[in-house]
Parts: sequence; C-alpha cells; structure tokens
Amino acid sequence: MAYDLSNPLAGEFEFGRVGSVAPVWIALLRAVVGWWFFHAGVTKLIESGLQFTFGPAYLRGMSDTVLGPLAVWMGTAIPGVIEAVVPLAETLIGLALLVGVLVRLAAFGGAVFMAFFWVGNAAFGHGVVNGDLMGLLLFVTLMVLDAGRYYGLDGVIERLAPVENHPRLGYLLG
Repeated sequence: MAYDLSNPLAGEFEFGRVGSVAPVWIALLRAVVGWWFFHAGVTKLIESGLQFTFGPAYLRGMSDTVLGPLAVWMGTAIPGVIEAVVPLAETLIGLALLVGVLVRLAAFGGAVFMAFFWVGNAAFGHGVVNGDLMGLLLFVTLMVLDAGRYYGLDGVIERLAPVENHPRLGYLLG
C-alpha cells in the first residue's frame, strides 16, 4: 500500500513476504513487553503493596520538564492514588499483553507510562534516544500492529456477538 506516490521513498509494501514469521514475531514482542511490565508491577506490589511512595516522589521531581505542571500536581494532589495505581496498572498492563486481551488499551496505558518516564528523565544523560523512548515506541508498535490479534485473546473476542454488534469496541482490542 503506497501512501504518497509523489514520494520516491514510498512504495508498495506489505508483510506478506515474511509469511508466518511476522505474526509469531509480533506475538513474541507483545509477550516480552507484557512480561517486562508485569514483572515491574508485581515486584512493586510484593515489595510495597499499594503504597509505592516512589511514584508520587518521581512525579514531583518532574517540575523542570514539559509535563511538570501535570506531573507535580498528580504527585502532590493525589499521592495515595498514584501509590496504588502505578503497581496495579503496570501489573494489569503486563497481564493484558501477556494473554493478548484489550491490547490496544493496555499498550496505550503503557505508552503513557513510558512517556512520563522519558520526559521525567529529561536530563537525557543517556541521550534523547534511550530505553524509555524505545519502550514508548514498543507500546505504540503494539497498538499500530493490532498485536492482540496474533495468538492473543483479542482475536477471539472480536468474533463474539457483542463486539460484532458494537464495532467501536474493536478499537480497544487489537
């Protein structure tokens, strides 16, 4: 599919040349990213329960960043919510990606997390292109490629009557 024929770099391309490797690779990518976030979240739950105090402290430390006003407000006004949400969200995002359910929604949540990490580390001591940006790109890639449809439950759920009768639900899947 060509997007802009006036661009000499644009051309016809598709994933068909890689055959069955692409879906397996996308599913593997989804599972690895899921494990990454699941491990991060469940480790926080085991160590701190729903009182992960580093979360609000991290947000308050983002005052010199472009997200500073929002982050500092979140870390100051709702610290108890942040303490509980960070480990729970990371765990649930990871689980969703591991089994392939609500992948687009979960990957969006992961992208939001990674955006905060990337901007929060705005000193960019390891460069602008760093692990946080790569994580952000991984989550966006999972959303774009509908990664839950490959060996994930989203492919099964999309064939159920409620989703077929309400196609907008499909935007959360994938």
